[in-house]
Amino acid sequence: MNDVEGAQVLDEKEFAALYDATHPRVFAYAVSRCGRQLAEEVASETFAVAWRRRADIPRRAVLPWLLGVARNVTRELYRDEVRQTALENALRGWAKEVTGDVAEEVARRSAVLSALVALSDEDKELLTLVSWHGLSSAQAARVVGCSVSAFFVRLHRARRRLEAALLVPKEEEACGGR
Repeated sequence: MNDVEGAQVLDEKEFAALYDATHPRVFAYAVSRCGRQLAEEVASETFAVAWRRRADIPRRAVLPWLLGVARNVTRELYRDEVRQTALENALRGWAKEVTGDVAEEVARRSAVLSALVALSDEDKELLTLVSWHGLSSAQAARVVGCSVSAFFVRLHRARRRLEAALLVPKEEEACGGR
């Protein structure tokens, strides 16, 4: 891997170890971006790109680099409308799985998933990179291609929009279900 001039390219065994260590997280990222149906295709193409560009993989930031590749693969395969529709349908399906008299934690999960459907694709990505994928702000900033300070501003705004989206169902209940 690289980070210094003259670094060696990963051999097959090293690449297989990298794949084993990172595939579940790359797949999870792909699921959060385009739904479970298309995630394996995105993950497979991500690792195909990584294999071809294995000399470019940074030693200290493997996962953010791979997620950046997955992000680009997703953009190439499923431009805005098709990808957005698939993800919204998946989120609605997950939100509908929870019905009836359930524990408060499960109800909260359902409310968050429903609120996520209302957010822009960019907001969903920022929130899930940090919350679901466990990346630091610096790592997530690298994935989306911006500075850490710009990422903090975007994340703050996305969180505010999520909070507002979470309030909408409560306001509708108070107004008699409008």
